[in-house]
Amino acid sequence: MSKIYLFDAWAFLALLQKEEPAASQVRKLLQEGLDRKADLFVSIINVGEIYYRIGKEKGRNEAEETLKNIYRLPLTIRPATDKAVLAAAAFKMDYAISYADAFAAAEAKQLGAILVTGDPELFQLQGVITIKKLNRHH
Repeated sequence: MSKIYLFDAWAFLALLQKEEPAASQVRKLLQEGLDRKADLFVSIINVGEIYYRIGKEKGRNEAEETLKNIYRLPLTIRPATDKAVLAAAAFKMDYAISYADAFAAAEAKQLGAILVTGDPELFQLQGVITIKKLNRHH
């Protein structure tokens, strides 16, 4: 049985901004997805977060290009279903995390996935969900 990973926006932003060693760790996991050694997921809410953050920083054209590239990756984008929204809201109710992070946490829990993130806000959830911690060296 292959591993299941769910990425949050932090992981992809580290990759896009070439922030090491996190970017290399994300690339390695994406390769595992290509090699069918892992099943990879991301919530559409986190894709939206990546889109708006790139758009605010680099403009709409760059955001559109980033979005096209995300859709080419070997991962499944999870929709924001009623069930997902309410599960995220429950995480938000119980923990001091952003709403977008709550979607990542809720989806990881539902899938039994390892949440791939470097966001310190999410580290408090270790034990509730499994977290693969990414690091940036500044």
